[in-house]
Amino acid sequence: MYRRAFVCGVTTFLAAPPVLRAQQLGSAEQESSKRNLSSFAVHDWRDHFDALGKGILLSDTSRRVLQHWTADGEMRVYPTSVPLTDELTRRGYTEVVEKRANPGWAPTPSMRDRNPEWPAFIKGGDPNNPLGTRALYLSWQYYRIHGTQDTRKIGRRSSNGCIGLYNEQIEEVFERTPIGTQVKLI
Repeated sequence: MYRRAFVCGVTTFLAAPPVLRAQQLGSAEQESSKRNLSSFAVHDWRDHFDALGKGILLSDTSRRVLQHWTADGEMRVYPTSVPLTDELTRRGYTEVVEKRANPGWAPTPSMRDRNPEWPAFIKGGDPNNPLGTRALYLSWQYYRIHGTQDTRKIGRRSSNGCIGLYNEQIEEVFERTPIGTQVKLI
């Protein structure tokens, strides 16, 4: 019986849209989801921050998931891409300092060293732009939470340091995230 409940729970969860709206799940369902799918286990914001403030973005790079709490406490979960290696992964506290729709992209100096064949700049809106349709700029230079044109990257180690989301999902996060939103990468 437990095996059947587990399989049904996993099947139901996997068939759901990639954004998990926590307020739509009962607490028993949330606990079941946490146990059954450890890659989508969620954190409690109070374990990382003193107050919600303008909102919180918590990126768990090992689970490849971004949790977003708005100032009123609504929480949503999004699958992400994460940096290729631990050396490219920055962890700790930062905040959203700028937001751009259809951002242009230029490789960082270290990216240019590793990949001299890359273009010096790609305009916003270009289908080859790795920042996708929206970008949240963090107080750490060169680090962003952004969309991606290449949906195969989501759920993988595939970035040069940034956190990537599906374009549709970064557009949602972008609209719900004011400048000054607290961010933590773990």
